[in-house]
Amino acid sequence: MNVDSVSIETVLETERLRLTNWLPVHVDDLYALHSDPEITRYLTADGSPETREQAEWRINNWRKNFAASRLGKLRIIRKADGVLVGRAGFGIYPPTSEPELGYALFRKYWGNGYALEAATGLRDWIFEKTERDHFIGLAAIKNTASLNILEAIGMNATEIKPDMDGAMCQFFILSRNQWLEQKHD
Repeated sequence: MNVDSVSIETVLETERLRLTNWLPVHVDDLYALHSDPEITRYLTADGSPETREQAEWRINNWRKNFAASRLGKLRIIRKADGVLVGRAGFGIYPPTSEPELGYALFRKYWGNGYALEAATGLRDWIFEKTERDHFIGLAAIKNTASLNILEAIGMNATEIKPDMDGAMCQFFILSRNQWLEQKHD
């Protein structure tokens, strides 16, 4: 499939959100999100904001991953008004090639439950729409909000160790069997 021929696709919907794929025209949206130092403080080892070129690279990478495996970070759009509130989805964690849940929201949308709603929808989506038997999540040990979200969607803490950039993180995992058990409780 030619990645450039892809149009906007709604991958999943939740009560208030629609998660869609990225297109090259969205580079400035991602740059606006990833250039805010308050947002990037937990995204990279040194917490520095990203450049527009890095945003362009990320979108191209996410688009390729999405086209190849249906995994990649997605745009989070508020259904009520079509506003972009952030991004969420599954990347591939390079050291282990496991699907890794991740999300980031514009600051003005923090505290509204959007990250939890997107993470919950993605948790269900990966087990309902793919053959994956598990996924991981990780958050910097000081990122209480993300740690709480990963726990709230039923993930199990495994270990604290440095991520690939050297930041100390709490790692989590959720298997298909654990998810099925939680659904029946």
